[in-house]
Amino acid sequence: MEDNFNYNLITDPKYYTNNKTTFKKKLEETIASKRVDMACFRDKVSTNYEELAKVFIDTCKKSNIKQIILNENLELAIKLNCAIHLTSKQFDKIRLAKDAKLFTIISCHDEIDIQKAIENKADAITYSPIFDTPNKGKAKGIEVLKEVNEKYNIKIIALGGIIDDSHIEQIETCKVYGFASIRYFI
Repeated sequence: MEDNFNYNLITDPKYYTNNKTTFKKKLEETIASKRVDMACFRDKVSTNYEELAKVFIDTCKKSNIKQIILNENLELAIKLNCAIHLTSKQFDKIRLAKDAKLFTIISCHDEIDIQKAIENKADAITYSPIFDTPNKGKAKGIEVLKEVNEKYNIKIIALGGIIDDSHIEQIETCKVYGFASIRYFI
């Protein structure tokens, strides 16, 4: 595997819980058992989000994760000085993130989104869904991923339905920046 192909872990309270101690232990176990180059804290339900985010960042730093990312919460990403993964409804926040000198990723689902991400100078995008995944619409597939990567000059992180090594091998042939997944790392 090439060094410039990144494995991006995404957390989910369904698998990691919102108990600080259990969360930290499960995160450490996952990082120890799988290759993790980038990690994204994603939690849309817990009321102790900031507290968990701090545990997440500290754990990732101790594990030498090269890119530590918060999902959606730009204000907290600025406060904690880490990268941000914005949703497809947050294009208006790309410039704020870049002004704060944060590595900025935004969710894209079509070529219009990709063009907007490039115009707004995002550092990278997630492009999804690549494979079938619950409640995320029709899968784009490997050929579309490859075409988009060849067409646009932006770092692309494949997302959606990536659950095993065969998926990763297919994605890597597209020469994208990497992939992101929740279930692959479980």
